[in-house]
Amino acid sequence: MRQKYRICSVQAEKMLNIKEFAVVEKDTKQVDSTLLRDDHFSLIGEQNYDYAAIVRSAAGGPGELVETLRTPNLFPIADYAEKIAESVIALIDEDNDHCVELFFDDNDLAVADAPMPR
Repeated sequence: MRQKYRICSVQAEKMLNIKEFAVVEKDTKQVDSTLLRDDHFSLIGEQNYDYAAIVRSAAGGPGELVETLRTPNLFPIADYAEKIAESVIALIDEDNDHCVELFFDDNDLAVADAPMPR
């Protein structure tokens, strides 16, 4: 599955918003990832967080932040959750309204985790 996460810091509303999108249409299966457009992605989950709570959690390190970010509405796999946490920490360091997008392709994980042939 190909997914992207849009992570936005909204200082005026004192919140962090994460939206999870995925390519769900079968007709895009053969489309190269670099050619995917926004309209190929469907919103499959969204979560708002209290910004102050996220800052406190981030101070405890990436592991604690991952625990805070994971909810029943948003529960990315460990590899993705770690990258999301790193991006949230970078947004906190910038301390302004800003969004970042992360793209993930499960095929990349499958290749990375494949055993070495003998």
